[in-house]
Amino acid sequence: MSAPRRALIVIDAQQEYFTGLLPIQYPPREDSIQRIAAAVETAEEAGIPVVMVQHSAGEDAPIFNPGKDEFRIHPSLEERRSENWKTVVKQYSSVFPGTGLAEWLRGNGVDTITLAGYMTNNCVIASASDAEIHGFTTEVLSDATGAINISNSAGTVDAKTVHTTLMALLNSNFAAVADTAAWNGAVQAGVTLEKSNLVESAAGAAA
Repeated sequence: MSAPRRALIVIDAQQEYFTGLLPIQYPPREDSIQRIAAAVETAEEAGIPVVMVQHSAGEDAPIFNPGKDEFRIHPSLEERRSENWKTVVKQYSSVFPGTGLAEWLRGNGVDTITLAGYMTNNCVIASASDAEIHGFTTEVLSDATGAINISNSAGTVDAKTVHTTLMALLNSNFAAVADTAAWNGAVQAGVTLEKSNLVESAAGAAA
């Protein structure tokens, strides 16, 4: 099997999730942003393309407003910004609609995308699901992503439960899930990350 041709896609690592209205709750945001920075470093050292994504909700929006400081990338990433990064501004949960990213990835020979960033319960899962349609193998970094507590008319769930549940769900079908240390090892070895599937996941639960 040939080595995966990866791109690291950092989704919405913006101040909105730190000083804005949507603070990441689990894993701890100061830990996850460090893991994101570590993944960027690994990618750059390995010659893996880095895609930095920002979400824009428009200039009249209370969140992800490009005219506000919370729109900016977290300082730990901004301070290492490279002209080699591919930068993308999106308007939907998935990184693909209206961005031309799928075409750019294919044009650069990428067959495997590694997702880091925020939020697990919105843009990460949407992008992982969408990647299947575009024909990309997907990896998700469990400690370089994060979720928020949620409560609505359908129920209330804490961020840890949200995050860990969605990691298991993703690994059952949509993506290979691993922490940044395991991903770093896979990058160095030039191998794919192992993932489960629906049959194995169901059998594991039954056992």
